[in-house]
Amino acid sequence: MDTEAVRSFVRAAEFGQLQHAAEELGVTQQAVSKRIAALERALDVRLFTRTPRGVELTLDGQAFLPHARGIVAGVDRALAAIRPGSRALRIDVLGLRSAQAVVLHDYWRSHP
Repeated sequence: MDTEAVRSFVRAAEFGQLQHAAEELGVTQQAVSKRIAALERALDVRLFTRTPRGVELTLDGQAFLPHARGIVAGVDRALAAIRPGSRALRIDVLGLRSAQAVVLHDYWRSHP
C-alpha cells in the first residue's frame, strides 16, 4: 500500500478539499486526486464522494479513516526513529586509563 496515498487520503478527509490537502502536502491537486484514485482501486472501494464544495467520506471512507491515521502515524514514528540526531550516541569505553576515555568521560559529564 502506498503510504503517501494514505497520507493524501487522511489530509483530504480532514480538510474536505483536495486542494487544501495538496497545499499542505506540497503537491498538486491532480497528484492528490491520482493518489486517492489509486488507493481506491487498490482497496476496491470508494472512499470519497466528490461534491461541488469538495469531498465527503463514504461509509467505507469513514471506516478506513481511523486506520489510515494509524498508518500515517506509524510511518511518521518509523521515520523519526532513523533520522540523524534522534538517537543517543552510545560509546563503549573499556577503561578510564586511556586519554580518549578521559576525554569522552569529561564530555559525557558536561553534556548529559
